Amino acid sequence: MSERVDRFLPGRGLKTTRQRQAVVRVFLHSHRHLSAEELHSRVRAVYPRIGYATVYRTLRLLVEAGLAEERQFGDGRARFESALHKGHHDHLICVKCGRIAEFENPRIEELQATAARRRGFKVRSHKLEIYGLCPQCR
Repeated sequence: MSERVDRFLPGRGLKTTRQRQAVVRVFLHSHRHLSAEELHSRVRAVYPRIGYATVYRTLRLLVEAGLAEERQFGDGRARFESALHKGHHDHLICVKCGRIAEFENPRIEELQATAARRRGFKVRSHKLEIYGLCPQCR
């Protein structure tokens, strides 16, 4: 389990359990944007008796600990991605199949920073989501 989670749980009066360890391990080794349902399915493959509530609560703890970020892509389902080992990135979202592609573009980042600076705006965070059709759905 992540050291950050191990330090975070006692501060919340929580214990490190095998179930939480399984959720964290599967989540942190995933390289996709997972819904709680998708993560539950993956964790059940290695820990068949785990409940959905345990997976969901563990995801919430990961968000609170700064190890996961929750994303909403306009379809009513929250998805989570690891906050470890990733810098800022943006998303291309297919409105037909739901596929999500990440991308980085320094030029876009500079244009956004310039627009904010010209207006005297202090940026704390931002996200860029582009919705359309992926090559497979076109």
